[in-house]
Amino acid sequence: MKKSVFALAIFALATGAVQAQSAQYKIDPNHTRAIFEAKHFGTSTNRGQWEKSEGEITLDKTAKTGKVDITLDMNSISTGVAAFNNHLKSADFFDVANHPTAKFSGDKFKFDGDKLVEVAGNLTLRGKTNPIVIKAVHFGCYNHPTLKREVCGGDFETVITRSAYDVNWGLANRATSDDIKVTIQVEAVKQ
Repeated sequence: MKKSVFALAIFALATGAVQAQSAQYKIDPNHTRAIFEAKHFGTSTNRGQWEKSEGEITLDKTAKTGKVDITLDMNSISTGVAAFNNHLKSADFFDVANHPTAKFSGDKFKFDGDKLVEVAGNLTLRGKTNPIVIKAVHFGCYNHPTLKREVCGGDFETVITRSAYDVNWGLANRATSDDIKVTIQVEAVKQ
């Protein structure tokens, strides 16, 4: 009887230790951007970025699981051209007046050994939600010398089909491509 109680206590401690590996991280808005690339009439590439974001990540490196919630301020879009920014904010594209944010929520983390390779989840944009997979181009963690905390981050890529989110302006005349490459630069600080 004493052995089974002792074994149960060790199991409970071991299970608690494994569960304790899960950590919360808050998005660092100074080191997080979502950048898009879209072909213009099949020739040059239009680029822009959303400059404001917020969110949280839960990461358990031992169990190789996690959850990410990132919200983009759609009004923070910047292409370097004010008229283009205003057109992208209009109902022709992102309809920022009615849909001021876009959100990615993912909870399917895929690892290759200890290396994070992708996160699958849902993107909500312009009131439509569709599944997407974001591939990790690079991911790592470091101890921040000033904050004295762990910071994890990397570069991620995906391609979204904008018509799936009812962003259809210019598709008929190929003014802008339907497939849009999105690169996400993200860093998050352990809480």
